[in-house]
Amino acid sequence: MSKPIIGITGDVIEVKDARTGGGRVQLNLNYAEMVARAGGVPLIITPHSDAETVANLIDGLLIPGGLDIDAKEFGEENHIANKLQHPERFRIESQVYRALPPQTPVLGICYGCQFVNVMQGGKLEQHTPDRVGSHTHSTGETQQYAVEPDSRFAGVVGADTILGQSYHHQAVSEVGQGLKVVATHEDGTIEALEGTTDRFCILVQWHPERTPDDEATVRLFQSFIEGAAWYREQKHATVS
Repeated sequence: MSKPIIGITGDVIEVKDARTGGGRVQLNLNYAEMVARAGGVPLIITPHSDAETVANLIDGLLIPGGLDIDAKEFGEENHIANKLQHPERFRIESQVYRALPPQTPVLGICYGCQFVNVMQGGKLEQHTPDRVGSHTHSTGETQQYAVEPDSRFAGVVGADTILGQSYHHQAVSEVGQGLKVVATHEDGTIEALEGTTDRFCILVQWHPERTPDDEATVRLFQSFIEGAAWYREQKHATVS
């Protein structure tokens, strides 16, 4: 069986010149590198992709970090500190996510965690410094998070605490349908969610791709790719 194909949404960057056709799609290489190291084939999803075709082609979806989701998507006005994600990225992500067959594995990182929560009807804390009184979550410092011991996530990372590099000023506030909290910071910030069905769906608020040699990071990506490989086998078995 060939390697699983992992769709990764790229950032949309507007550039006002004729050479680029108005902009660029870009992705930090460490996302693709971690997918490849774990045995997957990274495929960048652009705004010009056909969502239905992509959703049925890929064996897993990785939603990487990015800017802020427009608060209108969860029924609020935007905080003054928000820097909004390009609407074309959000549009194609939303279309692909909604078109995914229900067993497709999903891994969300930082913005990706927030995105899936919003897609599932949840809400976001728009500026964590308003609550915690500092910018501790957005400086890139290494933090420790408590992991729910009976969660799937705990089994994946093999520990009841985990370290992560934090680069976010927003976080999950109201948890979406079909999701549950599986890791938190000591100040109460929600740092990871997982799905409540047998589908692989793990969403982390920190950036594991930036600590590629960390044992828990390696286990997380390997588990995601193993889930995608299993899903690929099931799809091909059904077709044959």
